[in-house]
Amino acid sequence: MKNKTAAAWLAFLGGPLGLHRFYLNGLGDTLGWLLPIPTALGVWGLERVQLYGLDDTLSWILVPMLGFNIAGCALCAIVFGLMTPEKWNGRYNPGADAEAAPGRTHWGTIGAVALALLIGTGVLMASLVYSFQRYFEYQIAEAQKISQ
Repeated sequence: MKNKTAAAWLAFLGGPLGLHRFYLNGLGDTLGWLLPIPTALGVWGLERVQLYGLDDTLSWILVPMLGFNIAGCALCAIVFGLMTPEKWNGRYNPGADAEAAPGRTHWGTIGAVALALLIGTGVLMASLVYSFQRYFEYQIAEAQKISQ
């Protein structure tokens, strides 16, 4: 039986590696195997920022990939945690009673939802700010080059 609290924590903590997908759908889940790719590219973008500084154009694309991936997995954790027991058990525990214990919400589930909301929102906003700041600074630099 798939536990809603475990799935929410896996989505929040191990989501960028696809752990929640493997827990819910097994090792044959294609999306679970694809999730680490944007995570690895984002980590590579962070390494490029450390090596080449903030002016590295490729890192402008790679770093937000990590942020959006983390934010998306936090959203999955929120969706899992807020799902009703009937819907959870119907989807992930089809042979179980609609009110079976694995689909119920506990304090652990609420903690996962609260932390996912807090950290996921912060990471999403930071990714957006980083992307827009780099883009607009690049536009200003290009306009200055043209005017000279």
